[in-house]
Amino acid sequence: MTGITVILHDRTQTGTDPLNAPIYTETQTAVDNVLVAPMSDEEMLETYNLTGRRARYQLGIPKSDTHDWSAGKKVTFFGKDWRIIGYPTQGIDKLIPLSWNMKVRVEDYEQG
Repeated sequence: MTGITVILHDRTQTGTDPLNAPIYTETQTAVDNVLVAPMSDEEMLETYNLTGRRARYQLGIPKSDTHDWSAGKKVTFFGKDWRIIGYPTQGIDKLIPLSWNMKVRVEDYEQG
């Protein structure tokens, strides 16, 4: 089993404008071997009831990855932008037999 490459977008504040509003710079990082699975109808409904967000996919993040996958971050795959819902769910590496130990859910970027 092998995942795909997804692009994780990070925003860093690089200054402020004349009205003191933050100015951000976005960097893109390619993350290899990410599993992408569609959410079941039941999982979509559960996520919507808990968060008010419409989850579309669940991503399996490789054990070797050290990036920040926190809520609100933008991710690109399948030629489309997605937004992470909530925070990652992570397991204990030694107790998980495959190459992925973290899960995040994503919604359409425009919905956020």
